[in-house]
Amino acid sequence: MKKHYLNILAICGLLLGAMSCGPKGNSDEKASQVAVKKEEKTSERWSKEQAKAWYAEQDWLVGANFNPSNSINQLEMWQEATFSPELIDKELGWAEEIGMNTMRVYLHDLAYEQDPEGFLNRMDTMLGIMDQHGMKPLFVIFDSCWDPFVEAGEQRAPKPHVHNSGWVQSPGYTALEDSTQYPRLEKYVKAVVSRFANDPRVLGWDIWNEPDNDTGVSYRDKEHPNKVDYVLPLMVEAFGWARSQHPIQPLTSGVWLGDWSSEDVMSPIQLAQINNSDIISFHNYDSPEEFQKRIDWLKRYDRPMICTEYMARPNGSTFEGFLPIAKAENIGMFNWGLVDGKTQTKYPWDSWEKQYTDEPELWFHEVFHTDGTPYKKSETDLIKSLTGR
Repeated sequence: MKKHYLNILAICGLLLGAMSCGPKGNSDEKASQVAVKKEEKTSERWSKEQAKAWYAEQDWLVGANFNPSNSINQLEMWQEATFSPELIDKELGWAEEIGMNTMRVYLHDLAYEQDPEGFLNRMDTMLGIMDQHGMKPLFVIFDSCWDPFVEAGEQRAPKPHVHNSGWVQSPGYTALEDSTQYPRLEKYVKAVVSRFANDPRVLGWDIWNEPDNDTGVSYRDKEHPNKVDYVLPLMVEAFGWARSQHPIQPLTSGVWLGDWSSEDVMSPIQLAQINNSDIISFHNYDSPEEFQKRIDWLKRYDRPMICTEYMARPNGSTFEGFLPIAKAENIGMFNWGLVDGKTQTKYPWDSWEKQYTDEPELWFHEVFHTDGTPYKKSETDLIKSLTGR
């Protein structure tokens, strides 16, 4: 039977009243706030002091949303038959050379279900590779973007000249509406976080990417009309599942659309994202002025901030426009895309509606050509300069 897993109204009431209640450090102790948190292994949301202490231990975070160039989506990246540690190592080496020190990396529940131990071992392999390049990943557990009809196994070929033509949601359409699958999703979250809960090579856990994304023109007519009714309570549950494993890393989910200027205008799902996050994360693909405005909106939460998606050149979202602001404001930054490949995100979002027969004159996303040559050397020079590389 397909049904809602939780009473959404009850959950919303809990969300709106969520408060920061993690244990505070003792100023008389020499140990840092982070060490105190690790010892007590709190299952509560981090306090502002804990979040700030954790962030103070990080270098300025600059990286990309990473999917190797030979993978069309998360499943192709992580499944045994197509996992490519040598290519991952090579492409992360290019990122290291320009001063990047982190990557945002998407996981998938079906990759875990298909091969639990193998999947966790492949995560460990990637952590080893990233550690050699001086990087820590922000792992994304669930994602509401693009194709809702997902299957494990061999993935389809890209549609020519179409942006992210094979990216898939996690959980997919059927699992999202079928509460009998939620124990499987719970097992996935707990297994992944538990395995790496005390691993200093992991930067953090992004619980759900763009949870209220209706996929626009690409799949909107195939989506649940009441998608958020399923996602909202499940996302809150997922935060709890992850936190129950007492990770030493922060949890977050990034707000990405709409007005965040006050709680009065924010949606229940945006409030849930903010009120359950240890650190504040957000997306912005607009102008530098809009980027600064959204930073200013989010400062009222008095927590560290990371922009987990940006950089769409035709929109005015560029390295030149955003990174100097971010450095001045001490905002961590993950642009979309590293190496041109099967995701084809050098093409713009409108490639789902407008036919392209060749690559656009101005790339939408990505930093490197497939051979490692920078798309724009001026961009990689700027990143090197700002990161001190």
